[in-house]
Amino acid sequence: MRFETSQAMKMGQSMKLAPRMIQSMEILQMPLAELEERLRQELESNPTLEQADGDASLDLDATGVVGDDDLARARIEQRERDRELEGLTYRKATQSADGRDAKLDAMASEAARTEPLVEQLREQWALVEIEPRLRELGKQILNFVEEDGALKTPLAEIATRMHADARAGMSDAELGTQLERALRALQLFLEPAGVLARDAQECLLLQLDALEVEDDTGWPVETIDNARLLVRDHLQDLMQNRLPRVAERSKLSLEQIKEGLTLLKRLSLAPGRRLVETRERPIVPDAIVEYDPGEDRYYCYLNDAHVPTLRINEEYARLSKDKALEKRDREFIKTNLGNAYWLLDAVSQRKHTLLRVVRKVVEHQRDFFELGPSALRPLPMTQVGSELGIHVATVSRAVAEKFIATPRGVLPLRKFFSGGLQMQEGEGVAWEAVRSALKDLIDSESKASPLSDDALSDALKDRGMDIARRTVAKYREQMGVPTARLRRAF
Repeated sequence: MRFETSQAMKMGQSMKLAPRMIQSMEILQMPLAELEERLRQELESNPTLEQADGDASLDLDATGVVGDDDLARARIEQRERDRELEGLTYRKATQSADGRDAKLDAMASEAARTEPLVEQLREQWALVEIEPRLRELGKQILNFVEEDGALKTPLAEIATRMHADARAGMSDAELGTQLERALRALQLFLEPAGVLARDAQECLLLQLDALEVEDDTGWPVETIDNARLLVRDHLQDLMQNRLPRVAERSKLSLEQIKEGLTLLKRLSLAPGRRLVETRERPIVPDAIVEYDPGEDRYYCYLNDAHVPTLRINEEYARLSKDKALEKRDREFIKTNLGNAYWLLDAVSQRKHTLLRVVRKVVEHQRDFFELGPSALRPLPMTQVGSELGIHVATVSRAVAEKFIATPRGVLPLRKFFSGGLQMQEGEGVAWEAVRSALKDLIDSESKASPLSDDALSDALKDRGMDIARRTVAKYREQMGVPTARLRRAF
């Protein structure tokens, strides 16, 4: 076998994105809250940038489909007054009337962060009076608690993963028995009731037991006993909505079963989450769409009133050309000036692109704003990119994680971009509109005789939407709607 080396020339084309191009795309993709944070970081780190006096500029456009730019600008003063609507824009003042720092006040009034669930349970366990051996085994079990408070790791596996010192010379059989005792103590003494449960049945039974010993629970003892019977002996039938079978086997009436189910719905299958505060990230719309009935137009403008308006510091711009300054200092200033100019340009491009995309949405989806979700039309990103003369990837980045405030609520911008199908009349309808029609049919059905997937498919065809049964089933599952048998009310 011979190995040889040789040289050859090959022509080809490849595209490499410059770092600033990549960063520009990142700026475009950022939701409003991230952009605000990024600009504040740049303001702190780049000495050639400064914050302009006054509020950020307001980009406004009117569309009737698309309105007159001059008319839109003439309405800016009116929109300035409207910008103080609660939940949409924020004032940029940094101090309160008495001179205190508003930012520090906000931080001081913010609720303290909640400790992780396992730490809270450990603190509770440390206060329980129990023999030392069970206390140590309880600590070992708490190492395996899930975020929702459940214990999904079998005790046998916990035993094998315990350190030798924690076993304290116990045999496997004795260790298993003591782990069961420790777990039972954890379930009895720790709150909220239901934590450390190994399955849904045990979780519900623990909560029902706790109800029985509490004072003034508001639930009759008979209802609690019936609920316990249903969970202990008939849980699978309950989950399948086989209430007549449950009534026959349990000797309870349908009314008693319904009362028990009402109680069970008040319980939680993830009780540990009650100890851990979950804060959803607030939604700040990137753009606002408003309707003017007098002119029959929809106005679009960016919601950037609380985003810091940055500009180049004139003193640093002058120093960058001062030949008397040391070369090293002059180069430092020029580098930062270059970064500052790029940032301002990227932010300007973001605003321009986002506003153009929102305009197109309002132009194509006006029926949605007037008639609701059932009137949503198919709008591929490729179509918007072609009409605006930009790449579809740019449209995708402009839409990503963005929200718009509309007369129909605050909605994700991506909601307006989807494929669809042809109606029997020849018009297009978006998949979101199909789901809306499906929800409407299910909400209005007879609960004693809910519609099957085949019946839902036929009903959609009556509305001009030719949807196969399997597609109906897929959308129903995506919407979290159970089958007709589970929706039936007895």
